[in-house]
Amino acid sequence: MTEEKTKTLDLTAELEFAKAVAREAATIVSTFYVGSSEVQYKSPNEPVTEADHSANEHIIARIRAAYPDDGILSEESKDDLIRLEKERVWIVDPLDGTKEFIARNGEFSIMIGLAVEGEPVMGVIMQPDPGLLYVGGKGVGAFLYENDEEIPLSVSDVTDLKEMVVVSSRSHRPQIVDQMRRSLRITSERVSGSVGLKVGLISRRLADLYVHPSPGCKEWDICAPAALLEAAGGVMTDCWGNPLVFNKRDVRAHNGLVASNGRRHDDIIATVSRICEEFGYNEDDGFW
Repeated sequence: MTEEKTKTLDLTAELEFAKAVAREAATIVSTFYVGSSEVQYKSPNEPVTEADHSANEHIIARIRAAYPDDGILSEESKDDLIRLEKERVWIVDPLDGTKEFIARNGEFSIMIGLAVEGEPVMGVIMQPDPGLLYVGGKGVGAFLYENDEEIPLSVSDVTDLKEMVVVSSRSHRPQIVDQMRRSLRITSERVSGSVGLKVGLISRRLADLYVHPSPGCKEWDICAPAALLEAAGGVMTDCWGNPLVFNKRDVRAHNGLVASNGRRHDDIIATVSRICEEFGYNEDDGFW
């Protein structure tokens, strides 16, 4: 996106719309959370529930009614690739952290992002339990809504790698991440489910770094978090420091991702990329 377009981008209406829709979807998800939700499996390690489908139907219907000319990419909707012809694309994960939802530990979220010309410009992340709403957008800033209070968000100023807090996944912990942490000499760690909630912790200064060196994330996992983190002053790239591009035909993040407070991002990337290559991965081929 050109600098001129970025300056003239007004996302006020889209942010208000996305905030309302995320809260509506949270109400839907919460009815299943306190009750019951049938679990099916898209693959041996990918559960999906009635809550995923119900929230997805509501979000997609609302976007189509409000922004009929925009494209849509959602985890739980068939991708007809029409979105590739669109400049603006809504990128949705109606329930990020389905395993955490099933475990009833609260670490799941609803994520609605907007990409314009491949760049993440707006993101809304709703955590139904305990009712936190993260909002971020270009030219708008980043905010947390908690109990009707609007709290401005900004990443930490920590520059000493040894003092940084890394946020790790609750449901999986690859050996390569432990090696990266040791090489960076980071000893403090928080654990969380959902990519959106991990990035939310960074935006709230409760963590400083998240590394995901695998192709497991897809565009709907990272569009809203990327927009939120940038609005809060942080940085998200792939594991070799390249910008993340959205609305691609292949929605996988084949080169993984690194999200940080941005203060030492280049130094972190130097270590992360070196270890990736020591494990047999390279920038051209990614993680598979």
